[in-house]
Amino acid sequence: MSEHAWKAFEVSIADHVAEVRLIGPGKGNAMGPDFWAELPVLFGELDTDPQVRAVVLTGAGPHFSYGLDLAAMGPTLAPILADNAKARARTDFLHSLRGLQAAITAVADCRKPVVAAISGWCIGGGVDLIAAADIRYASADAKFSVREVKVAMVADVGSFARLPMILSDGHLRELALTGKDIDAARAEKIGLVNDVAEDQDAVLALARATAAEIAANPPLVVSGIKEVLDHSRSAAVHDSLRYVGAWNSAFLPSNDLSEAVTAVFEKRPPQFTGD
Repeated sequence: MSEHAWKAFEVSIADHVAEVRLIGPGKGNAMGPDFWAELPVLFGELDTDPQVRAVVLTGAGPHFSYGLDLAAMGPTLAPILADNAKARARTDFLHSLRGLQAAITAVADCRKPVVAAISGWCIGGGVDLIAAADIRYASADAKFSVREVKVAMVADVGSFARLPMILSDGHLRELALTGKDIDAARAEKIGLVNDVAEDQDAVLALARATAAEIAANPPLVVSGIKEVLDHSRSAAVHDSLRYVGAWNSAFLPSNDLSEAVTAVFEKRPPQFTGD
């Protein structure tokens, strides 16, 4: 890999396994501009690095990720939230959204299998990110939420494209329509994670052990397995991402979205009106 001074990640490589750690700079490893700009570059490099055969993806500190950094990403949303948002603003938003989608897709498309080790909160965009991983492990304290409905958004960077291939339809609809929080035991029961470890150290050890097992196998065969497994789902994922992009470019602006964002910053429950 290149000697890159990453702002949103720490990266180390040993014994053919790369370890990628989210470091923010937002609180709770929230996903701001640096995250979205660097993620596709980083996984593009991992994809082509012959020394890397598997990747462990985790978060720094007690939490995996609080999801989208609303404050830092405000400029992306601002044009489309304007009262007079017309075709240009909506088209620009769609272009920006497709960039965010492509960042998460870079993780899914990496030819090196990605093993996620999740502790603490994994919210919204964090779920988008782990849905792009090949294998997911959680610590007992992990909590998950497809939270976008709570901020008057349709999740649009990967959850609804990839979770239908991970969860049953009823479980996915329950998470998406309620925005409820679930713990690690529930996540394992519904198939969101493969296994639950005792604590953060244990889940990281489990992810490292699995990555090491993968790295010990023939690398061309491993990448071939990923290619074959991904083939039947890639068209459906692509179609879903394009559809939700068009949907949100048309229907995301609303009084409820403005109310949700305002309520987040004012630290109060939102009052939705359906407008």
